[in-house]
Amino acid sequence: MVPIALEVAGSFVTWLCLYSCFCRCNRRRSCKWSCRLVTLVHGLLVTFLSGYVLFLDGPWPLSHAGSPNTPLQIHVLSLTLGYFIFDLGWCLYFQTEGDLMLLHHTLSICGMILVLGLGKSATEVNAVVFVSEITNPLLQTRWFLREMGSYHTFLGKVVDFLFVLLFLVLRIAGGAWIMYRMVTSPEPNWLLKAGGLAMYVVSLGFMVEICRFVRRKMWKKTPSLDTRSLQE
Repeated sequence: MVPIALEVAGSFVTWLCLYSCFCRCNRRRSCKWSCRLVTLVHGLLVTFLSGYVLFLDGPWPLSHAGSPNTPLQIHVLSLTLGYFIFDLGWCLYFQTEGDLMLLHHTLSICGMILVLGLGKSATEVNAVVFVSEITNPLLQTRWFLREMGSYHTFLGKVVDFLFVLLFLVLRIAGGAWIMYRMVTSPEPNWLLKAGGLAMYVVSLGFMVEICRFVRRKMWKKTPSLDTRSLQE
């Protein structure tokens, strides 16, 4: 566990340093701008890495739930865990997020710590990371478009459509499939199963917010929604 703890600590320091660099390079922008840039970088990087593990490196989570962690899975989860610790600290310090987002981050951190400590079940957790993070770059792009005054354009509509589509198809439908196979498998730890179900309930909470946004969008009652509350 010591090498893993050091890797997680290194990940946290790396994200913190990247945030500091963005703050220095964007002095005229807010701290939130720099944090969003870090979130965008993490979303792109982890989506690629977790997708590689899921589809190429394996094992397949729907048939090997509870299998021993592979070295690459450990690296990906350590990288992600360090980011979530950084982002949770940032959210608590600046007090920008609601209870749902704080619960999401706390459950994510506890789940990854549990999996890394047990030495198994990283397969299904990596799959959850993939379906969760794949919408993150779109979410951050949407925020930056709004900040730059380019949200109410064709590009903004495309980003909105892709975000809602991927969220419903991958995070809700795909996440339900992953949760079902994990809960019905005898291998994963019962605490991990409970945590997975709690995470899915949080995703349903985000889905409710998205549905409200779509309804307002269709009726044109409000121009936009602060999508920071929808982050994975």
